[in-house]
Amino acid sequence: MLSFTVTHKTSDCSARCGRLETPHGTVETPAFMPVGTRGTVKGILPRQLRDAGAQMILANTYHLLLRPGPEVVGELGGLHRFMGWDGPVLTDSGGYQVFSLSSLRRVGDDNVEFASHIDGTKIKLNPVIATEVQNRLGADIIMAFDECVALPCETERMAQAVERTIRWAEQSRETHARLGENDRWMFGIVQGGTDPELRRYCCEKLIELDFPGYAIGGLSVGESHREMIETTALTAPLLPDEKPRYLMGVGMPRDLVAAIGAGVDMFDCVLPTRNARHASVFTRQGTLKLRNEKYKLQTGPLDETCNCYTCRNFSRGYLRHLFMVDNRNPELLGPILLSLHNLTFYQYLMAQARLAIRENNYENWACQWADYK
Repeated sequence: MLSFTVTHKTSDCSARCGRLETPHGTVETPAFMPVGTRGTVKGILPRQLRDAGAQMILANTYHLLLRPGPEVVGELGGLHRFMGWDGPVLTDSGGYQVFSLSSLRRVGDDNVEFASHIDGTKIKLNPVIATEVQNRLGADIIMAFDECVALPCETERMAQAVERTIRWAEQSRETHARLGENDRWMFGIVQGGTDPELRRYCCEKLIELDFPGYAIGGLSVGESHREMIETTALTAPLLPDEKPRYLMGVGMPRDLVAAIGAGVDMFDCVLPTRNARHASVFTRQGTLKLRNEKYKLQTGPLDETCNCYTCRNFSRGYLRHLFMVDNRNPELLGPILLSLHNLTFYQYLMAQARLAIRENNYENWACQWADYK
C-alpha cells in the first residue's frame, strides 16, 4: 500500500518533511530522484545509487515506449527487475519528451501524433495509451498525461494547453481506475506557465479529481530563475497539504532549496549526471569546471568535506586527466566518477534540508544556498 505522511513542518516558512510509503520501500522527503531515462542512470550501478543515498529513481516513459517497448519490460518482470533496482520507481507520462524532442508532431484534443526521434516512425500517444504503458512498466508512481509548452508563450496558447491538460488528466485517472492497479499512485500535473491565474485554475480543477499526489510541471522550459521561484511559491501552497508535491525537472541547488522552502517534497533532474559528463562538478563551495587548467596539478579531492567514493580515492588532477585525454571522447571512468560525486552531493543536500526542517532552522540554513553558482 502507498501512503504519505507529513512528519515535520518549520515555523519560518512552508518547508516540511514527509514519509512516502511504497510497495518497494520508504522515501523520506524532501527527496531528489536521479533520472534513469532508459532504465539506467548512465554509468551507475544500482548498488552505487544506494550508496550515494538515492531512495527513489525516475524512468522515462517516452524512451522506454520507443525502446525496448512496454511489452518487453513487462515480460522481463517490470521496471524494478528490468533495472535491477529494488527501490521505488516513478515514471513520467512521456508528455514532456513528446513536446521537447519530437520536431514532427501534431497535437489534437484527443491525442498527439509524433515522429520517433530515433527512426521517424509515426507514433500516437494519448491519456489512455500513456496510462496503459506506465502500468505495464510497473512503476510505483505514474503521471497523468499532460501538455507542456515552452516559455515564453502567449496566454491564449497556454490556456489551451491548460484545458487540454485538465481534460487529459481526467481521462488518465479514469483509465488508471479501470485498470484497477491499486498498488501504484497516479499524480496529476499542474500546468499554466508563469501565469498566476492559469496556475490557480489548473490546481482547482485537478484537485477536484482527487489525485493522491500532484506535480508542478512546465517549469525550467525557458523562464527566468525568478519566474520559476515565484511560480513554484504560488503553486505549491494551492495543493493539498496532506498530499505529496513534486516539482518536475528543476535541479540547480539554489532552485531545490527555494522550492523546499515553498513546500515541495519531491524533485528530479538530469543535471547531476549530465553536468558530470561535461566535467562539471557540484561541491559545497560551488561548481567546478574541471577542464580548467588550474586543476591540472591539484592533488586534493573534488570536495574536502565529501565522503563519496570519488573524493576518497581520486585527485582533481587525475579526474581532469580523464577528460583531457580526448576532448570528444573522455575516458569512460571520468563521467562515472563525477556522476557518483554529483549524485552524492544532491543526496547530501536533501539530507541537510531534512535536518534543518526537523531542527526548525530551515530559513537560516537555506540562506547559504541563495547565491550558489
